[in-house]
Amino acid sequence: QVQLVESGGGLVQAGGSLRLSCAASGRTLSSYTLGWFRQAPGKERESVAAISWSGNTGYADSVKGRFIISRDDAKNTAYLQMNSLKPEDTGVYYCAADRAAVLGIWYMATKYDYWGQGTQVTVSS
Repeated sequence: QVQLVESGGGLVQAGGSLRLSCAASGRTLSSYTLGWFRQAPGKERESVAAISWSGNTGYADSVKGRFIISRDDAKNTAYLQMNSLKPEDTGVYYCAADRAAVLGIWYMATKYDYWGQGTQVTVSS
């Protein structure tokens, strides 16, 4: 069974940066697509970014140019570097793993097989 644990969330002022980590255990995820999603209070979960086993990436329009997704397969960990944060980036951030190696429809939550418990990100104005 795969377990995903997010960390790195917190409170930051607008314009600041945070780096989220997603550590996996139970299985090596080097052949998985790894994704990040977020959910703001009262809103549906939305896709943020994803990275395939080969390093291909996908980003939501709202975060392009500000967020960078990466992975370190030696550490079985995915990262989300978030820069120029805005109050609308506030929410619980979840990482997810998909057995499919290619990005495909990376933005669809139903595609993913495993999920973390989430980490809170709050951006103050």
